[in-house]
Amino acid sequence: MFKNFIQDYNQWFQDYFLDIGMNKEIAIVLNVLFIGIIFFGTIFLLDLLIKKITIWLFKIISPRTKTSYDDFLVKSNFPKYISHAFPLYLTWHFVPFLFKEFPITQTFVLKIIDLYIIVLGALVVRSILRTTKNYLNNKERYKDKPLESYLQVLMIFTWSAATFFIINSLTGYSTISVASLSALSAIVLLVFKDTILGFVASIQVTINDMVRIGDWVTFSKFGANGYVIEINLATVRVQNFDNTFTTIPTYNLTSDSFQNWRGMQESGGRRIKRALYIKQNSVKFLNEKELQKFKKIDLVSNYIEHREKDNINYNKTHNTNTSLLINGRNQTNLGVFRKYIDAYLHDNPAVNKEMFLMVRHLDPTEKGIPIEVYCFSKDKEWINYEHIQADIFDHLLASAPYFDLEIFELPATNDFNIN
Repeated sequence: MFKNFIQDYNQWFQDYFLDIGMNKEIAIVLNVLFIGIIFFGTIFLLDLLIKKITIWLFKIISPRTKTSYDDFLVKSNFPKYISHAFPLYLTWHFVPFLFKEFPITQTFVLKIIDLYIIVLGALVVRSILRTTKNYLNNKERYKDKPLESYLQVLMIFTWSAATFFIINSLTGYSTISVASLSALSAIVLLVFKDTILGFVASIQVTINDMVRIGDWVTFSKFGANGYVIEINLATVRVQNFDNTFTTIPTYNLTSDSFQNWRGMQESGGRRIKRALYIKQNSVKFLNEKELQKFKKIDLVSNYIEHREKDNINYNKTHNTNTSLLINGRNQTNLGVFRKYIDAYLHDNPAVNKEMFLMVRHLDPTEKGIPIEVYCFSKDKEWINYEHIQADIFDHLLASAPYFDLEIFELPATNDFNIN
């Protein structure tokens, strides 16, 4: 029907120009020009109308559906792209008829339409891929997956396929021949070397579960120390704790060593591993008077009494000369202090008692004897963790003098002043 309508008007314009005495060739050219303007103007208005209706329908329907996938389709301009399909079909269908008198123009216009169809198809695929990525990113299961990497790979394939079809449409030369594929492979390997390495690395990272979005990583080589906020085909983006950003090539995650703190975040606590340095000349055996003084410290009073009984029985059994404290068994202030630290940690509600907890000697150094605390805080948040660790060592530093122990520190200038 629409075809008959165009044909009638096509003949009417041509007859009109001939009736007014115009040259036949000029009449044909003007006839095609007027019909073309009318036709393409109508298609343009129809395209605008269909686009507005399609977008409006999607916006009306999408909030009423159970899935959010169609909401992301709207955001990725999917309705806008598919609304061009019907006007494009009409154009492709009627162009041969409109330009039948001008085969060269007909071929040129059809070629433009073919190219537009290829580009539009690629845009529709891109819209669907972006929609799928955004939809999956809202799922808890996929939030920490490098979906951006896979999207970029699929987009490279999409635009590569579109390029092949465009070349084929313009030249008529098949891009599927063995020689073409060999040459193309060489070019792809050269141009997209980093992209290919990044893609392979992305697969390895995903399969081996090395890094997820949201992981805290430390990568000394690149100065990165913060949370992974993006993993794409070529790079991993890390937001450091000073709010700066570090970009790391994706393939470096598989070729270099880095530290991922996810294990700590998923565990029951965050490790505290720090030592106090005790001056060696402040370590001593405890006599009866000193033991009685230390018994007043609640956390070690039972321990001191129990050890005192064991030591007395041992010394009596072995007829030990107790006039010198070095003989037999006797308690030391450092030993009691270690037991105090252990009891204090077990009594501290901020320390996870279900995880490893230990107080130990390290090798003596020129700075004294290191007494190391090794335990885990229940709260893993950085700020809270630092507060818990500081509270523990504030208390231990203040407690050491109660056991007649001195904490080592390098002397300051005023330490040498003589009054």
